[in-house]
Amino acid sequence: MFLLSRPKFEDEFGGTYVLIEPGKFTMGDVVGDGLARELPNHEVEIQSPFFIGQRPVTQMHWEGIMGHNPSKFQDGWSSGLRPVDSVSFHDCIDFISKLNKFHNSEPRLSLQGIWRLPSEAEWEYCAKSSTETKWSFGNFDGDLDDYGWHAGNSGASTREVGLKKANNWELNDMYGLISEWCQDNYRKDYTIKSKQNPYLDGTDTYCIRGGSWFTESDSTRSSARGQAKVNKVSDGIGIRLVWEPL
Repeated sequence: MFLLSRPKFEDEFGGTYVLIEPGKFTMGDVVGDGLARELPNHEVEIQSPFFIGQRPVTQMHWEGIMGHNPSKFQDGWSSGLRPVDSVSFHDCIDFISKLNKFHNSEPRLSLQGIWRLPSEAEWEYCAKSSTETKWSFGNFDGDLDDYGWHAGNSGASTREVGLKKANNWELNDMYGLISEWCQDNYRKDYTIKSKQNPYLDGTDTYCIRGGSWFTESDSTRSSARGQAKVNKVSDGIGIRLVWEPL
């Protein structure tokens, strides 16, 4: 249930971007049965507001910017509404660069800003959406079918974005469907406490979050962490955008 509808704007490709306000949350496993890479949990303060995509970037959006569609799952009349997949970290940076150059001249809600990837802390802040359970809807994975596509219900394919219930902050597809690149290099040492700004150490491995259509439910939890090499291309990895007001 949503407490209040959040300010949002739409882009010319049908995407909606929801305002995420500053706040504090506990990052990492708070339930007690997560993996070692999610520990120790630690408090993170999100100091600056941002807008995040209500859904992952679609194939239609990607093709409209890049002029081609790399996705594996292109069958059917509605394939343009499926998340883009098979994009590397570098592909996503190129996509965002083109967005900022050619599709960012008009103010959004009277604000100027830039497109970028979410940091790992921002992503988890949004996934948890003021909760301290495995998923925003609770700890029982039997309810996951209402909120996300995973190995148990996807039919071995991606699906159209936005078909499942949103979380408490009006965000869809945070659990499963497609893993999403984050700005951060993946760090094994979680004692290095997270911040809103991305953790960068110059390595070639980056964070991915959310699980995907082929992962089991445990990998879709809000605190579950994944990693991929910068040039990794997979039909289970895509992108969700952040728009940062300047």
